[in-house]
Amino acid sequence: MGSYTVIADAGASLLKLLREGMAPDPVSRPELIGMASPADKGDLMISVYICSVLENNESRRTDMLIEGDMLRYPPRAIDLECLITAHSSADILTRTLDEHRLLGKVAQILHDNSVLRGPMLEGTLADSDTGLKIAPVQYGTEDMTRLWQFGDVPYKLSLVYKIGPVMLDSNRVKPATRVVERKITLREKERGN
Repeated sequence: MGSYTVIADAGASLLKLLREGMAPDPVSRPELIGMASPADKGDLMISVYICSVLENNESRRTDMLIEGDMLRYPPRAIDLECLITAHSSADILTRTLDEHRLLGKVAQILHDNSVLRGPMLEGTLADSDTGLKIAPVQYGTEDMTRLWQFGDVPYKLSLVYKIGPVMLDSNRVKPATRVVERKITLREKERGN
């Protein structure tokens, strides 16, 4: 279960994985990998941008949760789509190759760690028994172009990964009435029937 921070916690978990797997090689310092839009990347070499929050109907829960004398509405299961972009400050002749190497390393790390568990999870997700799944999203060129709408920033090769599901707790509750009395009526069964 997770509070309203689950989106940030999922992003922080992904960021932690990439920082541990990519620094010091090929990225010299972990702080050069961060959460940012590709248009606002600053000095980052790898930007991770949660670009979409989607309902996960496969993990959807419909049962109310019993909490003392209250019933809590079920959490909402969501998946997050992340756009991961490499940014190199190398000269124009080697910049694209450098970015491709960085994306290759990202893809390798995410392939080798397709489910995050235990100490790799951050925030409210750390208390969860379930893991955080990471899977590539297959977008064609047209879909990627639509996804990449950051004003005047030219399109760059990027990876899109789905992480989740995460459970966003509901704050809605309703009182639960308990059975305090039961009435049983017994009748004798008639013979012959």
